[in-house]
Amino acid sequence: MSMEQRPLGRTGAEVSVVGLGTWQLGGDWGDVDDDSAADVLDAALDAGITLLDTADVYGDGRSEERIRRALVAHSDRPFVATKAGRRADPFEAAQYTPENLRAWVDRSRRNLGVETLDLVQLHCPPPAVYSDHRVYDALDAMVADGAIAAYGVSVETVAEGLTALEHPGVQTIQVILNVFRRKPLEELLPAAATAGVGVLARVPLASGLLTGKYDESTTFAPDDHRSFNRNGEAFDVGETFSGVPFEVGVAAAREVAAIAGDAPTAAFALRWVIDQPGVTAVIPGARTVEQVRGNAAAAALPRLPDSQLSDLERVYDERIRAHVHDRW
Repeated sequence: MSMEQRPLGRTGAEVSVVGLGTWQLGGDWGDVDDDSAADVLDAALDAGITLLDTADVYGDGRSEERIRRALVAHSDRPFVATKAGRRADPFEAAQYTPENLRAWVDRSRRNLGVETLDLVQLHCPPPAVYSDHRVYDALDAMVADGAIAAYGVSVETVAEGLTALEHPGVQTIQVILNVFRRKPLEELLPAAATAGVGVLARVPLASGLLTGKYDESTTFAPDDHRSFNRNGEAFDVGETFSGVPFEVGVAAAREVAAIAGDAPTAAFALRWVIDQPGVTAVIPGARTVEQVRGNAAAAALPRLPDSQLSDLERVYDERIRAHVHDRW
């Protein structure tokens, strides 16, 4: 099945406008066994998805290894973006040494079974790392010797993204962007477009809120970050429900579902992201084949009309804006 492809910055690669995020295939989203993970990956490739996003800490390498096994049976290899840096212990800027970066990259190469990684993204490191020239020098060296083809950054804030754009070797920026998280539209996406840098939009469904399937009584497994990180207990709270209080997000998502009308709410919310100027691809996760296919369907939806865009902005202004931290 074909899907719209877009150039990923200056990497020379083209990727599908809907990718697959694979955090859930490693951990922190409840249990996903090997067979289910393989089914999800197969369904993504069958749906025309050519971009997989993973990280070395997703299940301590389990996500990367599952991708390697799934791709054995596929002759057309997708673009695989991974991330590095969260293995640092303690998690501080001083751990981002050339030696550690090389060790993390080499481990991902083994996990994914490749000589050259398509893309390595700094994985939401401490803020000081984004302006550390030694880090970029180390990444440039790994591009030069063929360990990685390109590198980018994954950021929590617009300010971090703008700092990263000051370094010419940065090819991609990954940032949270969805109907409930709009700040990157103002400055970061235009700056990335000017620099020729690709943008991967993560958490596009606000950890599932924007599927419209949750209500105030919905619960999640204890090992699901939507249970254990609602207040930022384990990592940045913005990674869980985009930092929006659960009950607030549920109520707002009901309004989004009404605006979507006959369109599936999740595909509708993903289409909003795809339509934003500067976005290369959106990378929702999926735990089931049905979710993969539902997400992929966003690529076939028409652009949202101005009336729906205005209604979504109204929901944001009335329901969400007061709960969004200034740094987001």
